[in-house]
Amino acid sequence: MKRSTILALCAFGVLAGCSSSGNWGWYVIDPSTTNGQNNIRFLLGGFWATISLSLIAAALSMTIGMIIALPGMSTNRWVRLPSRIYVEFVRAIPLLPMLFWVFYGLPVVLRSFGITISIDAFWGAIITLAISDSAFTAEIYRSGIQSIAKGQTEAAKTIGLTYTQTMRYVILPQAIRRILPPLANQFIYIVKMSAFASVIGMQELTRRANELVVTEYRPLEIYSLLILEYLVLVLAISFFVRWLERRMGANESR
Repeated sequence: MKRSTILALCAFGVLAGCSSSGNWGWYVIDPSTTNGQNNIRFLLGGFWATISLSLIAAALSMTIGMIIALPGMSTNRWVRLPSRIYVEFVRAIPLLPMLFWVFYGLPVVLRSFGITISIDAFWGAIITLAISDSAFTAEIYRSGIQSIAKGQTEAAKTIGLTYTQTMRYVILPQAIRRILPPLANQFIYIVKMSAFASVIGMQELTRRANELVVTEYRPLEIYSLLILEYLVLVLAISFFVRWLERRMGANESR
């Protein structure tokens, strides 16, 4: 966390040092002025929305991904086929069109079945990110589980463990250590893709930056600070994941 803070301060110092060059207006985010403090406070106010959106979407994505991954490893073709169709179909859809469809189209579809529901920007973004990312998460689970030697499953059977017990006590604990790094990458992906929620009106980091640009007319300076915010957030996540890897032994040679 200290490294990310130092990098952030250095980057801000470089940007602030450019205030005397040309017509750049770094004063809009100058922490030494009242207006700059207000602008920075307004931008930072989107942190909680971005983080909460990303955490909920990631949790749903991992849950859905597991549900999709397990049938995808079945030896029965007809059990495996729906999983493969879901993965290929969802991966083929760009995030932005899916977001528009969920936010504007899903309530209409549900209404045709007699279900009246209103989806706000927050939950529309969560549903979209969870569904979009679940296809990639399912593939991560599948590859991680299949990387465990078959001898582990056979040994579990010899001591009388059921399939559920084998997965819970033998396979998944080993697989999680191996899939932790790619799952962390997917979480970072969700954090960055949460910026798309701004197009449907959610007050997260990017939306607040867009609104501030409209009032201050300084896109370069404001978007520079926005990039810095995402940089600090992603570096903090990366630091935490590396710490967790060391704790779990995920990066030990096998």
